[in-house]
Amino acid sequence: MQRVCLLGQVDPARLDEYRERHAAVWPEMLAALSKHGWTNYSLFLKDDGLLIGYLETEDYEAGLAGMAGEEINARWQADMGPFFLGLEGRRPDEGFLIVPEVFHLD
Repeated sequence: MQRVCLLGQVDPARLDEYRERHAAVWPEMLAALSKHGWTNYSLFLKDDGLLIGYLETEDYEAGLAGMAGEEINARWQADMGPFFLGLEGRRPDEGFLIVPEVFHLD
């Protein structure tokens, strides 16, 4: 099982709306994430907009590839894109920085 840590930067002016959107993630999006092996998925958001994501999956790259083929993911990424800074034309799921794991206590 891979443990994946993601970093992104949400526009600090839009934190409340970002939180609201994630309090009601579309059921179809949740189903697609599960279908493509994303489990134990959490997002953490600091007041300065730093977004930290954590998930577990058998194969992160395969999960990304699967999600790329889902129409609901294309809609979600388009909807979420304006919340993020520094994407430089990429979708949010393409613009996250992956943080290497250096320690794990099982």
